[in-house]
Amino acid sequence: MTYELIYTNSYIKRATKFLKKHPELISQYIKTLKILEINPQHPSLRLHPLKGKLKKLHSVSINISYRITLEFYFSDKEIILVNVGRHDEVY
Repeated sequence: MTYELIYTNSYIKRATKFLKKHPELISQYIKTLKILEINPQHPSLRLHPLKGKLKKLHSVSINISYRITLEFYFSDKEIILVNVGRHDEVY
């Protein structure tokens, strides 16, 4: 039971910029996406809904400092990636 990760053009631009700035995180980033695709509820991702102006989004952790925000649809098995970056940047 896998989920489809949807990479929007704006997300691809953000992710490309993020990975150029943080090449040391490439393997962690890829691992996070693979786990997200297979099991979004995996404890290492720390999936949680956001509040306030981002209340329609969820967040997962790449590590303690970096996050990926996303739209998460259980029923459609789709995960639309929205943003990636440092905790303060994506919130």
